[in-house]
Amino acid sequence: MDEPLRLVSDPTDPERVAAPLDRVTAFEDLVEADSAGLYGALCLIARDRFEAEDVMQEAFLKVWERWDRVRVMEDPTGYLYRTALNLYRKRLRRASLAVRRAIGLAPSRDELAEVESRDAVVRALAELTPRQRMSVVLVDLLDHSSDEAARVMGIEAATVRVLVSQGRAALKRNAGDRDE
Repeated sequence: MDEPLRLVSDPTDPERVAAPLDRVTAFEDLVEADSAGLYGALCLIARDRFEAEDVMQEAFLKVWERWDRVRVMEDPTGYLYRTALNLYRKRLRRASLAVRRAIGLAPSRDELAEVESRDAVVRALAELTPRQRMSVVLVDLLDHSSDEAARVMGIEAATVRVLVSQGRAALKRNAGDRDE
């Protein structure tokens, strides 16, 4: 791994000229033609030779698994590079998620607060009339339109809008009474 970093292979290389990329018919030709360039690009992107080599090998494996389809593509090299970059981004996302979980940046659930909030909502809704409660739940909590709520309740849409408005006003009034 102490060899100098080559970003692209030499275009005058006789092996490369003998197997132009648009006529690659064997997987081995693709590996020979593109491994140096892909490795160099991944080294620059990942800033780590070992990571670059690992991603490159995984990309070649993915291409090999799909070689029957990749071989007939107009640009198999482009598919190889896109596969390698997608694999690298996937590794970054996984590493980022693992770090966030390890150091506790992911928000933890406060189950007691959830229970208290649910209880407060249930108590507030209990103070409404049954029709107001049904209207508020359908429209505000379940995001139904007033027409949909009216069909469910078997009443007119205008009546649902009135009941929701009355229910919201009662909830605000009752919330103000509790704060005092």
